[in-house]
Amino acid sequence: MTGSTTNFNFLLILVTELTRHKLRVLLFIAVIASALAVILSTHHNRQQNIALEELMREKDQLDVEWRNLVLEQRALTEHNRIEAMVQKELDMHRPGVDDEVVVRIK
Repeated sequence: MTGSTTNFNFLLILVTELTRHKLRVLLFIAVIASALAVILSTHHNRQQNIALEELMREKDQLDVEWRNLVLEQRALTEHNRIEAMVQKELDMHRPGVDDEVVVRIK
């Protein structure tokens, strides 16, 4: 029975000390709460940094794709290429001097 009375005495002493030093207990709880807040904000900050890095990586990939599309557009709209395709596929050609017709409006 000495073991159970020892536990009872320890709990009794602990409770009396906690009630006697309320300010210390409140400060201890405030320190623990502050530490948990720091941990949570650090975790949130790291998650946001990871998301930012992923978005920056995606932006870089889209930028490279955009540059490639601009180069492809320039190549496809080149006048020499269009003129060659028109002559080959549509059998069109530039009109000669004899084929030109001048229309005068009075």
